[in-house]
Amino acid sequence: MTTIIFFIDNGSMDADLKSLEERVAKLIALCHHLREDNGQLRQEVTKLHQESQSLKLNMTQASVQLEKLLSALPQEGQ
Repeated sequence: MTTIIFFIDNGSMDADLKSLEERVAKLIALCHHLREDNGQLRQEVTKLHQESQSLKLNMTQASVQLEKLLSALPQEGQ
């Protein structure tokens, strides 16, 4: 019967695991930060879309009023 002995350098493995743990923790923190940023950006997009719609409505109303004023002006030569 053959006996195989593995020498494990626990110090190196522990350091690798600690490094991996730190990297995973940083990744999780980054994901949380990006999720917060994404939520804020979605709110900003919604707000800007609403403002854009309001401005388009104002432009349409102003255009209608200008058309009314122009049609009320006397024609040249009259």
